[in-house]
Amino acid sequence: MQTKILIVDDERDVELLFRLQFRREIKEKHIYLQFAFSGEDALNYLHNINPMDVLLILSDINMPGMNGLQLVEKVKAEFPAMRIIMVSAYGDDKNYNEAKAKGVDDFVTKPVNFVELKRKMSRVIAI
Repeated sequence: MQTKILIVDDERDVELLFRLQFRREIKEKHIYLQFAFSGEDALNYLHNINPMDVLLILSDINMPGMNGLQLVEKVKAEFPAMRIIMVSAYGDDKNYNEAKAKGVDDFVTKPVNFVELKRKMSRVIAI
């Protein structure tokens, strides 16, 4: 079974980076990556599919418009079982504590250590 992961980041080059880092998992059809380039796009995507098809959201915090912490609030209000890992350049205690208080499952700082991210993802969902 393919695990669908929604990656939310306003930096479009993130898509290529994640596709390269997960190329083996994608090729072996273990995961499917979907990208949204804003919090609003992520919510629209979740509203237009069966949201339970997405097993994990990886979201940046700093984005124009709806930031990642606002996205977490909205997602958890509508889809409380959704698993979320924040991926942010701002890994200070304030952001970490606020993200955890809003219900995120884990937190990874940029630049992303993909070995660490994959380990944390495996703890949150089976990949």
